[in-house]
Amino acid sequence: MTLWLAGNGVVGSRVAQLCGGEVIALFDPRRDPLPEMEKGDSVVLAYPGRHRSLVEQCGLQGASVITLADDLNDTQQLFELDPIFEKNEASLVIGSGMSPGLSGLIARHLSSRLSRVDEIHIAMHGTAGPACARVHHRSLSGHSPGYVDGDWKEFHGGSGRELCWFPEPVGAVDCYRAESPLPILLHRAFPEARRISSRRSATRRDRLTARLPMLRPPHAEGGVGALRIEVRGALVDGARETYVMGIAELVGSASAAVIAAMVIELNENGLPNGVVIPGTKGLPTNRLLHHVQEHGVRIQEFTGQPSD
Repeated sequence: MTLWLAGNGVVGSRVAQLCGGEVIALFDPRRDPLPEMEKGDSVVLAYPGRHRSLVEQCGLQGASVITLADDLNDTQQLFELDPIFEKNEASLVIGSGMSPGLSGLIARHLSSRLSRVDEIHIAMHGTAGPACARVHHRSLSGHSPGYVDGDWKEFHGGSGRELCWFPEPVGAVDCYRAESPLPILLHRAFPEARRISSRRSATRRDRLTARLPMLRPPHAEGGVGALRIEVRGALVDGARETYVMGIAELVGSASAAVIAAMVIELNENGLPNGVVIPGTKGLPTNRLLHHVQEHGVRIQEFTGQPSD
């Protein structure tokens, strides 16, 4: 079996390092024709933009696909490909970065402590490479879906300011609604939740210039990023409880660790056929999180108690 890797940016290069024991073949779908694949091969799409057409072609060849899924409309179209992957006994993993991806896995881990999940709120800080920075810039001028009391609502990107506390060394950062497929993916993984929100950190300048081209070229890689996952619900006795976990890590490293964890699970134990969303009930969440931590990502929990 071959692992096909599309994308040689910050995330793609780190995936290649972490999956060095696999038989990796690189290709550029924006320049090269789609290579011939065999049934049982895996394809990692670690480049920005729309993936639907390429994912469909890979699925028709019987290959499993792991995609970062950072485009809202494109992600919704990927759900239509479920019958193709079901028929060919292959998996389509949608959203395998830091968020979506790791955020869903941690949310599922926290939900296992509750009898009922009512709310899931995700906040993210930082970007991986230049392409990720451009996506972040555009997202603040887009439309942000949110699930409120059982109904979908559309908010303006850059609205809904909230001060979110991330693990150190990031700390407290202002976060805002932004265009992202994350709420839609979380709703599919947690249909019982009544409120789902997603926010991204931004400065005043980010919000003011979101509708303009980037004023200066983005850095080759952002600094330390962070992720905050808050899950609220009820215990067996009806008592209300809130759990918070997060990470502080380079976004590219965290995303690559999630992709590598999916590759390991796919090769060693297999994943369900058809569309797979990180955080869905039935996935080996704890094992996947263990793989992520083995690749150097430290997951922290807010306990309200000072650490030594």
